[in-house]
Amino acid sequence: MLFLLDVAYAQNVTVKGEVRDDQGLPIPAASVVVKGTTNGVQTDANGAYFISAPSNATLVFSYIGFNTQEVAISNRTRINVTLTTATNDLQQVVVVGYGTQRKIDVTGSVGTVKGTDISKQASPNAVSSLQGKVAGVNITNSGTPGASPQISIRGTGTIYGNLGVLYVVDGVWFDDISFLNPADIESMSILKDASSQSIYGIRAANGVVLVTTNKGKNGSPTISYNGSVGYRAVTNQVEMANATEYATIINELSASNGATPLFANPASFGTGTNWYNQAFRNAFQTNHQISVNGGSEKSSYNFSLGYTNEDGIVKTQGYKRYTARLANDFQVAKFLKLGYNVSGTSINTNDINGGIFRQLYAAGPVVPVYYADGTYGDANDFSLGGGNNFNPQVTLDFFNQKSKNYRLNGNVFAELTFAKNFTFKTSLGGDFGQNEMRGYTPVYKATQGQQNNVSKLAVNRSEDRNWIIENTLTYKNTFGDHNLTVLAGQTAQRRKNYFINSTALNVPYSSDGDLYLSLGSAADRSVIDGGNLTTYVSYFGRVNYAFKDRYLLNATLRADAASQFFNGGDLWGYFPSVGAGWVVTNEEFMKNQNVFNNLKIKASWGKVGNAGVPVNPTTLTVDQRAGYVVVLGGVVYTGANVNSLVPSFLNWERTAGTDIGFEASFLNNRLSVEAGYYNKKTEQAIFNIPILSSVGTVGSEMLGNQADFRNRGFEFLATWTDKTESGFKYSVSGNIGINNNKVLSVITGSNPIYSGGQGIANGALATRTVQGGAIGQFFGYKVDGIFQTAAEVAASAQKSAKPGDFRYVDQDGNGIIDGKDRVVLGNPNPKYSFGLNTTFEYKNFDLALDIQGVAGVDVYNANIAYRFGNENFSKDFYDNRWHGPGTSTTYPSANVGSTANSAPNSFYVEDGSYIRLRTVQLGYTLPSTLTSKWMTKKVRFFLDAQNAINIFGYKGFTPEIGYVGSPTSRGIDASVYPLSAAYRLGLQVTF
Repeated sequence: MLFLLDVAYAQNVTVKGEVRDDQGLPIPAASVVVKGTTNGVQTDANGAYFISAPSNATLVFSYIGFNTQEVAISNRTRINVTLTTATNDLQQVVVVGYGTQRKIDVTGSVGTVKGTDISKQASPNAVSSLQGKVAGVNITNSGTPGASPQISIRGTGTIYGNLGVLYVVDGVWFDDISFLNPADIESMSILKDASSQSIYGIRAANGVVLVTTNKGKNGSPTISYNGSVGYRAVTNQVEMANATEYATIINELSASNGATPLFANPASFGTGTNWYNQAFRNAFQTNHQISVNGGSEKSSYNFSLGYTNEDGIVKTQGYKRYTARLANDFQVAKFLKLGYNVSGTSINTNDINGGIFRQLYAAGPVVPVYYADGTYGDANDFSLGGGNNFNPQVTLDFFNQKSKNYRLNGNVFAELTFAKNFTFKTSLGGDFGQNEMRGYTPVYKATQGQQNNVSKLAVNRSEDRNWIIENTLTYKNTFGDHNLTVLAGQTAQRRKNYFINSTALNVPYSSDGDLYLSLGSAADRSVIDGGNLTTYVSYFGRVNYAFKDRYLLNATLRADAASQFFNGGDLWGYFPSVGAGWVVTNEEFMKNQNVFNNLKIKASWGKVGNAGVPVNPTTLTVDQRAGYVVVLGGVVYTGANVNSLVPSFLNWERTAGTDIGFEASFLNNRLSVEAGYYNKKTEQAIFNIPILSSVGTVGSEMLGNQADFRNRGFEFLATWTDKTESGFKYSVSGNIGINNNKVLSVITGSNPIYSGGQGIANGALATRTVQGGAIGQFFGYKVDGIFQTAAEVAASAQKSAKPGDFRYVDQDGNGIIDGKDRVVLGNPNPKYSFGLNTTFEYKNFDLALDIQGVAGVDVYNANIAYRFGNENFSKDFYDNRWHGPGTSTTYPSANVGSTANSAPNSFYVEDGSYIRLRTVQLGYTLPSTLTSKWMTKKVRFFLDAQNAINIFGYKGFTPEIGYVGSPTSRGIDASVYPLSAAYRLGLQVTF
């Protein structure tokens, strides 16, 4: 056999050439594969390649976004190829689960974003770059440096446990990809429908994002540098009442409560302290990445180093990330390919107190930052009371917490081709992470309300040790008019987490490097640890069949077993799917028509699952606490008690989805359109429902398979791509997603689930999830004006109200305002999401402009009534407040704190729609005649801005508000991180 292989290999010829686009520009990283084999290479930065292949073989040239082309070698040694643009066209190659397909063969719904589009964004997190790029994908960003955005695909997929999507990076599964440098990404594919997701079974209920990283390119070494420097600045900053205005409105608040005015002369305070200006800054940011890639006929490599340094918009906050990545592929024999990729990440952050934004909103502007003698301004000196007895500068100065995250992940694989049509691939991947947090509170006395008498050191550490083994066997063959691909696979996973949290008191401070728990009091140390271990085993198969590239069929079945369901529930879950497509333009009766270049109609159905529930959810546990200790005869006895209820049986949460759509292109492929309808139903959803407190549990909820809910909607994408004879090339792409969320049934019937208590001063809950409504709808009283006089109050159903209070609608007409008068006030789930993405190129200039937004969504502004004393007010509230009969019929008086006025009501619910200039980037590439003299291949400068223009009517910093803990508390603004704009100057150089 070895002799025959050597003879066959000796008959090969070495083919060289270049791959260029229809503008004559080289295409780096294009794939060149010997048809029917895994023998392939990638073009270098100049589009050049060379490959060894049989003289009678056929080469397949492909690249994401271009039409695939097949060329017979026919004993030639040089073949140059021009690939035509196929943006959103049916011929482009897309990444799907466990492989790639021509888009013409895809029967599911898959959105693709190129790495070049991702790297243009100013965010260090690649997921943020998807915002506005793919219909049906909703991204909610956090302003915290390095924080991962919340992502939902076609609405809320689940409301309990693991709420995030599954990220698959080169075959390894992740819950988060904040460790990944966007410059290392070649493409991202978003699997949106159950048909394309079902190959990932248990983790696909919330959607799947496939990430393909850059690989080595065939050719001499190429060195590339991509760097930028810039800053972030707060946009749409909320204007607060100044010191004079604050003193005025606080006096009104005192009067409404029958107290003596607090300030004798409000005008004497002038403008006072602007606490936002004191704490915010223009935050420096810089990013640098250098990569080296190359290869030969037998191997290829890609190595990169990255550095990101981003300050927070709040002083003292900072984020640094260091990344390193190495990938190698080895063609050790014609039939065997080996490879690996490994990446390491180190992240260091200077943290800020989580309550700082609340303090900046509430702090009294009459309090100076410092007195003339250098001591801190003290709110107690102004008798402001407990609601805002703080100086935010003290919080910033004495909060000392640093976090570190170390990550090492990657995989190794072997790919064996045999019997011409079979390919066996085995892969072993791992993800090993360690998170550390060190927080120290010193002994200090800054103000009367901000002091600490005992120092405290807290050290927390958690470890993740995950691995995954996957084996796949693929049969691929074309015979006559038939094209058949069969995939069979097996997966085993193990995910382990361990944490240890420790504290010590009376730890002295000399420097951050000398903070050790052992230096604290031996009697005042504590250690708590814990963890979890989950294992999974899976088997899956898929069949793709095409007849004459005209009739398409895709069928998938995956079986998963997860350790969470070992005791109580079905251990195994089965997730089938089927998809069908009809390429109408390949029919004989369409040959002579001039309307469509391509037209495909498709439909699919599938089921996916969610295993993101706690470990051993059906195991009843006991708890030990101080209240269970008894002393009998001088002897201490510890007790234990069952204080929670668990379900005896818990089943898989399943999502079944149906898709119908079409894809078409017109006018010589310049215009392409995609449209689709989907109906996604989550069955046996897992979440907590209320139980009677009389059963003796600590909490009043129990976990179980409680409800069914549905996301139904439409998606539309249209792209126009063209070029002129003068060399002007442009692309305009618009997308819109429409989603409607509805709870279909709940096991408790009409018994609602209340949530969303953050920022509600009187202890009420602002959202309700109930059968027939959307998840987490805002729920409360409908405001029908403001009481102007005591006579109006006496004639109303609110006998305890005061002039200046909200007048609520008596919905049931019984003359009493109570909980039965509450109604649905708004929906925090966006109905519409849209994006407009454009690119323009002329000679050496290029321009990219992206617009993104959402509509049909509401937010709850909890900041207004989030007060327990003399907190500050926004300038908007001050200007429009009620402060006497006839002064306002829409805004209440200053008495909106922990009273009936702070109960959830329609006044606090605002329109959350917005539209923003997401990205604008202008670039200039130096002429090659100039760069060639410098021994460089490409030099490009660019200027860009992100979130520079934001249009919305919401009165807070940003209407882009996610959820805390669960989607049932979505859209509540209780001092969220402000929105910021980024401005950068960058340089890209290729040697």
